[in-house]
Amino acid sequence: NSMNALIFAAGLGTRLKPLTDTMPKAMVPIHGKPLVQILIEKLKTIGVDHIVINVHHFAQQIIDFVEACNHFGIDIQFSDETDMLLETGGGLKKAACLFPNADPILVHNVDILSNADLLSLYNTATATTLLVSDRKTQRYLLFDTDECLVGWVNMATGQVKSPHPELLEHNGDSTYFQQHSALKKHAFAGIQVFFPSLLPFMNTWQGKFSIIDFYLSICDKVPIHCHFDPQLQLLDVGKLDTIAKAEEWFQ
Repeated sequence: NSMNALIFAAGLGTRLKPLTDTMPKAMVPIHGKPLVQILIEKLKTIGVDHIVINVHHFAQQIIDFVEACNHFGIDIQFSDETDMLLETGGGLKKAACLFPNADPILVHNVDILSNADLLSLYNTATATTLLVSDRKTQRYLLFDTDECLVGWVNMATGQVKSPHPELLEHNGDSTYFQQHSALKKHAFAGIQVFFPSLLPFMNTWQGKFSIIDFYLSICDKVPIHCHFDPQLQLLDVGKLDTIAKAEEWFQ
C-alpha cells in the first residue's frame, strides 16, 4: 500500500531572516536537524514511499542535502520552482505529475511541527481533507455541519470568499459570521490530503495561485472536508522566536 507526500519547501522564509539569507527555510536546524529531515523521517516512519519536495530559495542546498542522505532510502523527487515561486496551488499542480500513481497526496508545509496523526488523517480521508484547528486568528475557513468547506471569512473586515450566494450577501458583516452557529470557523493547519481527481478542475488555473483560493472556487461542486483535532498541538516554525519553542518541544 503506497503513500504519496508533497513537502512545500519553496518559500523564501522572510520571517526567519537573517537565517534565511544563507539557507532555505527547509534547512533551518532544530536541535541540529534540518526541518526537512525531521519531516522526511516522520513521513517515512508512517509508510510514505514517494515524496516530492518543491524547491525555489537556495534549492540546490536542499537537493544536495537529500542526495547526501541517499534520499533517506525512499523515492524522493524535486519539483523545481527556481524560475518562479508558484505558491501552494501552482506548486501542487506542477508537482502532482511527478508521482508514479494517482493515490491521494499528503501535503505538508516544511515549517510545521505537530503531534498530528498523519497516518490516520491519510487513511480516513474519503475526499480532499484539510487538517484544521481552533487556533485564534482573524481569517477562518468556514465549514457546514457536514464538515464540508463552504467559504472563507476575515473576521476583522467581514470580507467573504465563497461560491455560495447566500454567504456572499453577508460580505462585510462579521457579526453574521460570529453569530451563525451552523457555520464552523476553523484555522487551516498547513497539512492536508489532496485527491488527484481534483486536478482537472485546475486546468484553467495558470502560474502562481493559492490552493485555498482554488478550493474556495470549487467547493460547491466537490466536497472539501475538514479534519478537526481538538488535541492538535501545532508549531509553525516560521519566525525566529518559534525556533526556541521548537527546540524545547523536541527536548
